[in-house]
Amino acid sequence: MPTPTMHDKEGRPGAAAPSPQPPPQAPSEKQIQQAFCHRLVDRALLQGPNHRLTELRILFSVIGDFLRGFRGLHFVGPCITVFGSARFQEDHPHYQKAREIGAAIVKAGFTVMTGGGPGIMEAANRGAKDVGGRSVGCNIELPFEQSHNPYLDRWVTMKYFFVRKVLLMKYSYGFVIMPGGFGTLDEAFEALTLIQTKKVRNFPVVIMGTEFWGDLRALVDSMVTNGTISPEDLNLICWTDSVEEAIAHLEERAVKQFGLTCEVPPRSSSWLWEKGL
Repeated sequence: MPTPTMHDKEGRPGAAAPSPQPPPQAPSEKQIQQAFCHRLVDRALLQGPNHRLTELRILFSVIGDFLRGFRGLHFVGPCITVFGSARFQEDHPHYQKAREIGAAIVKAGFTVMTGGGPGIMEAANRGAKDVGGRSVGCNIELPFEQSHNPYLDRWVTMKYFFVRKVLLMKYSYGFVIMPGGFGTLDEAFEALTLIQTKKVRNFPVVIMGTEFWGDLRALVDSMVTNGTISPEDLNLICWTDSVEEAIAHLEERAVKQFGLTCEVPPRSSSWLWEKGL
């Protein structure tokens, strides 16, 4: 078969047109990108193909994140995870409500787990400590240096968001969604998707703040109307403003459904450098 003749932009025979090249990047931008990727390895993971050795280092870094989480959270007992915004201050009603729900979760026999940061997370952990309960956190490295709150018995800090989300799901028997932003929505729908698709058991999901989440509830109802979710999927969520109703739902759907009892957590092994709570 003869080789096809290449034409220039005016249709005349000629050499192949050069492939488009990205605009040159200023040295300062390159330095910023390299520094950011070096500091936050998930940026390097998500930026596209890397050198093979870089990909291998990232793989081992992910394994290290999981290993650190497994070792740190293995002995915390059955948890209820509270999601919510890091931006609410101590005097905000949502902070006070989260502190109240944290205390109630402990009284129901669970360990309170959060993302380990400030705001709603701090409030729930603080509520757990108010009544002498267990309080743990799974924090994340961020560019603006999010640090763990002071109300934690045990915490781990992850490099990768997806590892953190796995750990927050792995050790929980239910989820309480307080008012929050993009991160809270991401965590809430991650939990609901895993439950809906039977990847995890039918754990209870409580969304607190009916006024704050009013538009979200309308959106979920419209999903049913448009057939993108099933009517029975609405049963996956308990919408409420009441701490008592939330705890009753958690006890009904977690304690009774899974037969949870107040058992002594597994003992840690000093030979493996493990630390129990």
